[in-house]
Amino acid sequence: MDRLIIRNDAYFDSVFLMSLSAELSETPDLKVGQVVLGTPPNKQLLQSQGFDATVLDPLGPTDLIVALRADSESTLITAEKRFFELLNRRQPSASHDAIERPIGLDGALRSQPESNLVVISVPGAYATMEAQRALQAGLHVMLFSDNVSVQDEIALKQQAAKRGLLMMGPDCGTAIINGVMLGFANAVRSGPIGLVGASGTGTQEVTCLIHKLGSGVTQAIGTGGRDLTQAVGGITTLCAIDALAADPATRVIVVVSKPPAENVAKQVLDRLAHVNKPSVVHFVGLDRSDKNGSVQFAPDLASAAQAAVQLAEGKPVSMLRSPLPADLLNRARRAKTSKQVALRGLFTGGTMAAEALAHLQAPLGQVLSNLGQGSAPATVVLPHQHAIIDLGGDEYTQGRPHPMIDPSPRAERLMAEAENDRLAVVLLDVVLGTGSHADPAGAMIPAIRQTQQRAKDRGQHVTVVASVTGTDGDSQGLDGQIAKLRQAEVIVLSSNRDAVRFAHAVIDEAFDG
Repeated sequence: MDRLIIRNDAYFDSVFLMSLSAELSETPDLKVGQVVLGTPPNKQLLQSQGFDATVLDPLGPTDLIVALRADSESTLITAEKRFFELLNRRQPSASHDAIERPIGLDGALRSQPESNLVVISVPGAYATMEAQRALQAGLHVMLFSDNVSVQDEIALKQQAAKRGLLMMGPDCGTAIINGVMLGFANAVRSGPIGLVGASGTGTQEVTCLIHKLGSGVTQAIGTGGRDLTQAVGGITTLCAIDALAADPATRVIVVVSKPPAENVAKQVLDRLAHVNKPSVVHFVGLDRSDKNGSVQFAPDLASAAQAAVQLAEGKPVSMLRSPLPADLLNRARRAKTSKQVALRGLFTGGTMAAEALAHLQAPLGQVLSNLGQGSAPATVVLPHQHAIIDLGGDEYTQGRPHPMIDPSPRAERLMAEAENDRLAVVLLDVVLGTGSHADPAGAMIPAIRQTQQRAKDRGQHVTVVASVTGTDGDSQGLDGQIAKLRQAEVIVLSSNRDAVRFAHAVIDEAFDG
């Protein structure tokens, strides 16, 4: 049984709708619970799932669609009631009636004329126009929206650069500006290190590790994932480096990115070399730890954080990279049978997955992945094969929330992997902070326990290893998340890099970490 609830001219931003869908989907016995806007891709997806095209076709991108499917009328009624409860809970209450809710950019500027930055999260068809208006108004922009063409991205970034403004995005998911967390970000202390990130979870990992090492962050400027491509040319990255170079509070600059175009990387390194401040660079997959003038290369995210803190503090800091826990490693090696040879990395963060793939690809041979980077595609993964899957990839998030918001797609994938008698190790990332699920570790525990129990029923043991990206200031509670995982017999390491090293060492007993 299906039910479509339509609210015309009821626009909400995508993060809100993804979170709403995630909570609605938890309704018992509800098979489908999606809350989306009537954009052509969303309507096409719902129609492909069998929802009524005659109802969907006339709708536009500012119309709200609630698509429900269940086996009983009572479940549909419960889900519909749940939707309105969630919607009303998140809208301003009657006690806030006296506070006028601004409509559009002009209304927001009238309400807050002192503001100089706008966060834009609208359908891609409207994102360019709204960003142009913001730039013309002299505002810095964080464009959370995706589905913006490369040509529009270049034009926006060129316009911003001419005006001396930052154009973060499109598809910019993480930033910390003057201590304010935007998008997916973590509660880190203020300090002397400024970051430029063309990778969301990579920026989160580095800022959290800087915090754990006792230092802090001035700014974390996101650029959007395409900024260092050949086409875009690093426009925002170069502008951000200049901004941090001019900031007296920033003593060290860190640049983190997935693999950039070669000539764009050269431009970035040249710019950093002419800045009168030390810098640290980590390009995922580039295994460099040398120094070129004032530019220190780091081979992984954890090393980037450590090098930045050492430069900022002017003294060595305690090593993040430590020997793998020998007792846990030996136990994991002894527990697997000779038949168990496969590793599965199920990631919510694309940069975390890319770091794992870069580490594992050469020593383990063929590692399937949806990330590219020279790997074979992961459309079909045989039981004995290794695979690193970014579950935040477009093919997994079409029409459903990102797995950092809704962990259920990863839990479902893990439960399917539980039936694989060739499986030896599962590698997970758990990302805390604003925008993320309220209890990402807890949401994975049932699937983890099922995987362990199915292995036990076969006379086997599957090792689950994870890292938690977060701080003691995050609302989810860092210590509590780690404790939940360990209670479920998950081996928790201090960084994504160390979790990957541990998983590698379980599979390859010649590797000592």
